[in-house]
Amino acid sequence: QLQFVESGGGLVEPGGSLRLHCAASGFTLDFYAIGWFRQAPGKEREGVSCISHEGSHTVYADSVKGRFTIFRDNAKNTVYLQMNSLKAEDTAVYYCAAQRRYYYCSTYPDDYNYWGQGTQVTVSS
Repeated sequence: QLQFVESGGGLVEPGGSLRLHCAASGFTLDFYAIGWFRQAPGKEREGVSCISHEGSHTVYADSVKGRFTIFRDNAKNTVYLQMNSLKAEDTAVYYCAAQRRYYYCSTYPDDYNYWGQGTQVTVSS
């Protein structure tokens, strides 16, 4: 039915970069704000970043500001999270999620209706 497919995770050394992909399956992303979230072992899920349905508004958690960039290509039905200067504390399962709202977004998990399966990001020497 309505699904996201996350990809791009993996093992990277501290200071390295990864680009996460969130591709929609079974629906178009044109009408949805998209958020990226992460959950590390033993910790609650936290908001990382979000982007409005047409890309005009973005939000970043303080912990990733200046290092991560969210952007979208609606023609490819995909949202991306570019992750630079990665740190060990960025290690987590990363999830993308969708909410039907316009010109705005939030990084609160309870605001989102549809979730992907997650992709593992491990930052280690």
